[in-house]
Amino acid sequence: MTVRSHDPGGEATSWVIAGIERRIVACERCPELRAYCAQVAREKRRAYRDREYWGKPVPAFGDPHARVMLVGLAPGAHGSNRTGRAFTGDASGDFLYPALHRAGFASQAAATGRDDGMRLIDCVITAAGRCAPPDNKPTPQQLRNCFPFLLEEFDAFASLRVLIGLGAIGFDAIVKVLRERDAVLNPAKPAFGHGVEVQARIGSRRITAIASYHPSRQNTNTGKLTQPMFDAVFARARELIAE
Repeated sequence: MTVRSHDPGGEATSWVIAGIERRIVACERCPELRAYCAQVAREKRRAYRDREYWGKPVPAFGDPHARVMLVGLAPGAHGSNRTGRAFTGDASGDFLYPALHRAGFASQAAATGRDDGMRLIDCVITAAGRCAPPDNKPTPQQLRNCFPFLLEEFDAFASLRVLIGLGAIGFDAIVKVLRERDAVLNPAKPAFGHGVEVQARIGSRRITAIASYHPSRQNTNTGKLTQPMFDAVFARARELIAE
């Protein structure tokens, strides 16, 4: 089971999340993506010739009682598609997990594989797409096929207070989830930008969505996303869940 809790209770919640995970891993809604991921897993990258690739849709990873959810784009062909865990095994994860560790959301900074001992605390990581797409560009239809899983996760993680969109597609998926659940948004039509916040109200439930640049090498190597900028996002999440 990918989702791990720091709380020994909540067996019912963990059971529901485990069911979502099983459906994600078994998903065949996008045959072209399943074929691509399987091909990558067979051919492999030279540096990982001796590794067994996951090669299947990648489920969420984190704490079943998380108050913070991160939504990324999709697995990397030789990252999550290889390791089977969100943001693990590639440059994006090498930037993300140390930031989570500095903010107290991760038990360690290094994320190398599903057996590395990593534990998320009050945090869960998921994505708008669950299969690695060619050129890291899922089609609109592929994202629509995956969207019901994100809705299920939003409903299952009932303690959520903060949603963080890593990149425009992740942020857009969050806004779509909130609208699907009839949330009142402020601002009503949020535009993506690093640090942008959206206040959402669903009945008596209050949630804050935060946009962040994606921790891809394209952003971190060019200075578009710096460590202080990224740390500020998670510091803000800490403030919000402490309120």
